[in-house]
Amino acid sequence: MNAEINYNDAFGDRLEKCYSGAVYDTLRAMGFPDQLLPQTIRPLDPTRVLAGKIFTVSGHVDLTLDAHTTLLEWTKLLSRAPGGSVVVCQPNDSTLAHMGELSSETFTYRGVRGYIVDGGCRDSSFILKIGFRVWCRYFTPRDVVGRWVADGFGEPIVIGGVKIRTGDYVMADRDGAVIIPQEIIADVADRVEEVLRTENKVRTAILKGVDPVDAYLQYRKF
Repeated sequence: MNAEINYNDAFGDRLEKCYSGAVYDTLRAMGFPDQLLPQTIRPLDPTRVLAGKIFTVSGHVDLTLDAHTTLLEWTKLLSRAPGGSVVVCQPNDSTLAHMGELSSETFTYRGVRGYIVDGGCRDSSFILKIGFRVWCRYFTPRDVVGRWVADGFGEPIVIGGVKIRTGDYVMADRDGAVIIPQEIIADVADRVEEVLRTENKVRTAILKGVDPVDAYLQYRKF
């Protein structure tokens, strides 16, 4: 499977032209105000934007396993992630790195759009050079070998109180990561784009000298 294959994700492509604030505002207006991942999950490269359909992974620490077993199970994780997806991982751990250079190379080659983990990352300078998009909570050189295994693929996970399912969408930038339920993705994408169009009208009015109160009352957006 080659990363040059075109994995179509129209909603992911559309959302990557937006920003998390507009997505959050839209979800809040639709009655979904609690779809934000924790503020501690940050982008490795804050200039990048990531959006796409989610594939979930969960795991746990197991110190009874040997290096071979944990590495074999890790490669199974890399193999199962669908091209075109954003892998979102709940490792149930705060001590290890759950992403590194070779894994990022593998995901890039396989067409995975990015990786978000409620855990750690290592080899960060190499990953930045590769250009693979990673959001994580901390950095450490301590890896998963002999310590951690994935135990769930495509099953619902919870990060920071937010339930995340395979097939849901995520939109993430330097301000945060927002989870969009799959049932409303089309409506959200349409509404977010309308928000951006309205904001552009407000911006234009302000730059033409319109009083901000008048601009708000005209467009009901600020």
